Amino acid sequence: MIILLIFAAFILTGIGGLIYLYRRVQRFFPESMPRKKKRLLAVLPIVGLLIWCALDFVNGVIVIVNILAIWLLCDLAAWLIRKLRGAKKAEPEAEKAKTPIQPEAGQKRRSVYWAGICAIAISVIYLGTGWYFAHHVVATNYALTTEKDLPGKTLRIVQIADSHLGATFDGKKFADYVKKMEKEKPDMLVITGDFVDDDSNRADLEKACEALGKMQTTYGVFYVYGNHDKGYMNSRDFTDADMRQIFAKNNIRILEDEVVSLDGKINLIGRKDRSAGQRGMKPDNAKQGDSERLDMEALAATTDEKHYRIVLDHQPHDFENQAKTGVDLVLCGHTHGGQMFPVGVTGELSGANDKTYGLEKRENTNFIVTSGISDWAIKFKTGGAISEYVVIDIAGKK
Repeated sequence: MIILLIFAAFILTGIGGLIYLYRRVQRFFPESMPRKKKRLLAVLPIVGLLIWCALDFVNGVIVIVNILAIWLLCDLAAWLIRKLRGAKKAEPEAEKAKTPIQPEAGQKRRSVYWAGICAIAISVIYLGTGWYFAHHVVATNYALTTEKDLPGKTLRIVQIADSHLGATFDGKKFADYVKKMEKEKPDMLVITGDFVDDDSNRADLEKACEALGKMQTTYGVFYVYGNHDKGYMNSRDFTDADMRQIFAKNNIRILEDEVVSLDGKINLIGRKDRSAGQRGMKPDNAKQGDSERLDMEALAATTDEKHYRIVLDHQPHDFENQAKTGVDLVLCGHTHGGQMFPVGVTGELSGANDKTYGLEKRENTNFIVTSGISDWAIKFKTGGAISEYVVIDIAGKK
């Protein structure tokens, strides 16, 4: 219901935004211009936005809503400046004191619409950088320490999440990123959910998994489910069973409320996603046994406290319980770094997420939330969000 309300609010805001923008664009034209011509020219950018919505509804509405917000702020700023300067009182005196450039016969002179110019410039820069950050993947490094013994001097983990294959890159491009991550010489690669989405296709999935299967690591590739991985509409050309088979073929280890011991000194704990057992599943998914996941205390009880314990959990929503168990490191995704302002802030204030992005320590537990290597349906990342893979170096007691 909440999602439907947000969706409806975006549509209504988009409609209102188009009307507002249509009226504001007309301010760029001379007052002497025939009204019909002015309206015709003003409607052209609106038609362009509507075509964008028809081709890509989600991103079309996102663009409209953001341009509207920026334009409103620019108009408000211009109004406040006029108020502060006492523009209304000073205008008659100013007109008397200066000699204006005479307009052509029959034309009325109109001042430059600076607020509109600023709104367009800011919108282009804001959305342009958001597009760049969504489609340009960088490495983000973290350095941690522990008093526990590790198999070597340093344990290196590469983490990715939220690839949503097909969203901003296909399987071939993902394979290129895998080669880049392999150069980091990781001991393990962990995928913390939302590897695929409803719009993903089997060809991209097979290409991506083939690249992961060839990746050279010490311990291998490990994966936990996210809330999108099993699909909502199931419109894709592969099933969850197919994906499991492709993973197994390429030695990608799926962890569902399971613990793996590595070299007798590391416990890798993979959790079922928080969505498991909380929503109706399609028949193909239901037969996979989507029961509610185990709580953190039950999982931690099967591990050795002397070992370095790493938790893979797609959604950053159980920090308090995870910190209580004393695990060493929790790796999450899901938030996309907040995606677009103010999603990150509202997510934390509403309690949907314990953290939106970055490193945080609670008691003896380090938490890292990645902004993800790609996006969902939205093709922009603004408000500080980036696309990334994470490189974590953990220095042991030795």
